[in-house]
Amino acid sequence: MSRRNATGSTAATTAGVFGELLRHYREAADLTQEALARQIPCDRSHIARVEAGTRVPQDTFAKTCDTLLGTGGVLFRLWSKIDWYPEVQHPDWFERRAEMDAEVVVLREYQMHVVPGLLQTPEYAHALFARATSGAELEERVRARLSRQQRFLLPDGPLYSVVLDESCFRTVLGDSAVMRGQYAHLLKVGKLPNVFVQIAPSGDADLHRPNTSMSLIRLPDGHEWVYSESLDSGHFSDDPSILLRHAQTYDGLRADALSARESAALISDLIEGYGHGEARPGRGDMDQEQLQRRQRRQLPRSRPRVPRPRPRT
Repeated sequence: MSRRNATGSTAATTAGVFGELLRHYREAADLTQEALARQIPCDRSHIARVEAGTRVPQDTFAKTCDTLLGTGGVLFRLWSKIDWYPEVQHPDWFERRAEMDAEVVVLREYQMHVVPGLLQTPEYAHALFARATSGAELEERVRARLSRQQRFLLPDGPLYSVVLDESCFRTVLGDSAVMRGQYAHLLKVGKLPNVFVQIAPSGDADLHRPNTSMSLIRLPDGHEWVYSESLDSGHFSDDPSILLRHAQTYDGLRADALSARESAALISDLIEGYGHGEARPGRGDMDQEQLQRRQRRQLPRSRPRVPRPRPRT
């Protein structure tokens, strides 16, 4: 494996500056770590670790602290400029793709089986990688996965359009809390002006979809690539005929998939179906009566829907 962005001392310093600034504003507001944690809300230990520069905060954390502490947006502006993952390792075969993610201006993806890495929560990524590894390697792989996300989750980030196959919602990772958190994250990022999340229902036989996950990448110089993966290998092509074929497939798939609004309504249903952690996504055939009832209530175009998770009996 190779390293990138190996600027550990500088990045560690800037992470520490963020923590010191948070502590300054917290103390100026006459709040203890516990008091601020209650208002966010989060665990007090999370505040302590962010202030110590040893925990990576999310963008929502920075924005919430700005609001609660009356900073005028200082914390979020600093958050957006920090390389929170200065020393991460990617597999050698994935390094080229990671470098492209650091400069891509338009990214269009079709994803099967699991939520794509750029949209995964830390808990979801941890549960995914825990199936194959553990210990220090597990933590490093999660860090590497999260390191690619930051620029895509900024309001002025690259245009990111992703179509999620229904199979992404049938794969359960971790417990119900992990899945609820992942679905809630999809709703949150789907509200960003540069991110569009759509679902391709498996029950729609008319949808022409690729037989594997793929990415269409446009770089700042206008050069375009199509990327796909097989077991432990990444495949790139900039052949114009191949690019055209896959771009046409993707554009047709996106046009026929559920709209972003319909997809968000469906994801909200999935969160509701998980309740308080007692439900899991249903397996097997859809219950036709419940499917039709959901279509009439939420999908005027009568498209197939992913089933709402139901408690096992």
